Amino acid sequence: MAFNPLNWLLGLFSLDIGIDLGTANTLVHVRGKGIVINEPSWVAIDKRSRQPLAIGLQAKEMVGRTSGNIVVLRPLRDGVISEFEITEAMLEYFIGKVHEQSVVPLPRPRVVIGIPSGVTEVEKRAVYDASMSAGARETYLIEEPTAAALGAGLPIGETRGSMIVDIGGGTTEVAVLSMAGVVVSRSLRVAGDELDQSIVQYVRNKYNVLVGERIAELIKWNIGSAFPLPVEKTVEMRGRNLVTGLPESIEISSVEVREALSQSVQVIVETIKDALDEVPPEIVADLMDTGICLAGGGALLHGLAERLSDELNLRVWVAEDPLTCVVRGTGIVLDDFSAGSRYLVGLERGSTRHS
Repeated sequence: MAFNPLNWLLGLFSLDIGIDLGTANTLVHVRGKGIVINEPSWVAIDKRSRQPLAIGLQAKEMVGRTSGNIVVLRPLRDGVISEFEITEAMLEYFIGKVHEQSVVPLPRPRVVIGIPSGVTEVEKRAVYDASMSAGARETYLIEEPTAAALGAGLPIGETRGSMIVDIGGGTTEVAVLSMAGVVVSRSLRVAGDELDQSIVQYVRNKYNVLVGERIAELIKWNIGSAFPLPVEKTVEMRGRNLVTGLPESIEISSVEVREALSQSVQVIVETIKDALDEVPPEIVADLMDTGICLAGGGALLHGLAERLSDELNLRVWVAEDPLTCVVRGTGIVLDDFSAGSRYLVGLERGSTRHS
């Protein structure tokens, strides 16, 4: 990478930021300050002008409550950009929010963004372009499982093998890493959103009641599980009866929610087994010592670590603060960029460096 005196000078004064551009939440880490933004990846737009009206938490609170001329959406689906201009506006908003905290004008920031490991070159380019259009001076990309492993404190620069399973909103990323590289990886578009949809579908089929995704998500966190609970629970769920069209409350148990989630959880289990099947025996021996680390919001599903331990015959543990692992990983890269740059991925058409 050629030395650029101007970039070096700007780097002394700019706010370097790491972004976990997630399907469900966007987190922003500022070098030297830590995580400064953690907001839902929702945008409310005017249907006619396509102009953003609200972004983040304010937009999420509008879901299901808007008038006909406002639509609330998530511009990322399955971990990739589905609405380019809206993603750009969201990034611009978050980058601007970081700069608002400074009392003096600052140069445009250097940005490191996490991307799913299974994305295409076109999808990578879309993230890069959206970041540059949103005001970045330079944009670098890092695969989310690598960032999550760094954020979880796994020794991925060593010869000893490590394994991370990062379950986000749109994707589940499975990766075995050694010597700063990915040995085996899988990117699966079954994750938190799919689990919410499984609950919606289950309640619809069994009770003829339609519930919203936000309610399904609350049920998942309150009583959802991947393994039998020490004490099973029940909770009231409200929705619309599809036969009468009237509001209805039903009582649903943690046993039923586990049944609703079982198929999606099993797909994740099989994907991990599939990845393990390709791992060299030496690294399998390492994993018997180090175990498998769970990161991402999905790692918080009750009993998931126990279920995976039971099925995989390996120790499975949840990272400290699993929701922030990816963005903390981007922060580690920014803290020592000369050492961290080996974890970045390039674009086939041109480099990730922009001068």
